[in-house]
Amino acid sequence: MSNKIIKIKKSYEFKKVYSNGKSVANQFVVMYYMENNLGFNRVGYSVSKKIGKSVVRNRVRRLLHESFRLLDIEIKTGFDIIFVARGKIVEADFHTLKNSMRKLIMKTPLYVGNER
Repeated sequence: MSNKIIKIKKSYEFKKVYSNGKSVANQFVVMYYMENNLGFNRVGYSVSKKIGKSVVRNRVRRLLHESFRLLDIEIKTGFDIIFVARGKIVEADFHTLKNSMRKLIMKTPLYVGNER
């Protein structure tokens, strides 16, 4: 867990995670992840124009970011993670979205509780 969350911003970084990473999904979010060998996590958010106008997209992005910030302590380090919003995300409130993201993380090797 770090104090500052490093964001993925460059399109080639997104493409690298999309093409080489693994994914899990639910009705609100698709999560792509892959190891980055950096010793810290980087996160990116993708919210399509299909979701709504800029006010709605930015709100969704803020909700995703805050949910990730709160769940960061449950995630192992050394991964690039991208969250892609799906259409139904507009209907979700903050707690629903956070629980949805937690369930996605728990399905993956990123979750701290998945020590094997």
